Amino acid sequence: MPQSVPRPRGPKPHRVAPDQILDAAQAVFTREGLRAASLRAIARQAGCDPALIYYHFDSKEAMFTALLDRRIPPLVEDLQRLADPADARPMPLRLWDVLGIYQRRLGGDAGLRSLIRGEIVKGAEGIHALIQEKVLGAGAYVRALLQQGVARGEIRPDIHPLLTTFFLVRLQLEILDLLPVVGAHVMGLAPEVAVAEGERAWLQLFWRGIAADPFAPLPPLPAR
Repeated sequence: MPQSVPRPRGPKPHRVAPDQILDAAQAVFTREGLRAASLRAIARQAGCDPALIYYHFDSKEAMFTALLDRRIPPLVEDLQRLADPADARPMPLRLWDVLGIYQRRLGGDAGLRSLIRGEIVKGAEGIHALIQEKVLGAGAYVRALLQQGVARGEIRPDIHPLLTTFFLVRLQLEILDLLPVVGAHVMGLAPEVAVAEGERAWLQLFWRGIAADPFAPLPPLPAR
């Protein structure tokens, strides 16, 4: 009886860690958007079998949630501590710390910043709700900080806390995205120097717009 010839097998599936899958998902989501991204594209990016993705994550939405959970909770915890009413430091110093927290927690992840921005603009309703809960919710502590400044007489009482928070944080994210490139190619500065100078200039300008006394000198801002 003739022996059966063994059938050729494909390459052994490559196993990767969940964090590697999330890195691949972030790259694909940023490039294609969450709705258009496919699990096969994520598997190709990660170099693994699509079945392995299902083993770790139920859906694209679950991967997006996990991406946020890698970065956002430490950001929220830092802002929550900073908003402690017992902190009696001048408000410009505490707002300087706000910028520092966003730089420390999100500064090294341009992909996640881009992904969040894209999903805010074009994401599905469920994703909007998730971003509001996990990302925009962090702004509640910045708003609380601003309201403390109003109560202490340091900040004008006619500011809109939500919009003021938006402008403070939005420009900080633009600084993190643009100034490393602009600093190197236009200003002749190292990226970290350009970011530090941009943050300092932005806070000085921002503070003059919301301060109860815009002509009062700012306290010295610590070096990063």
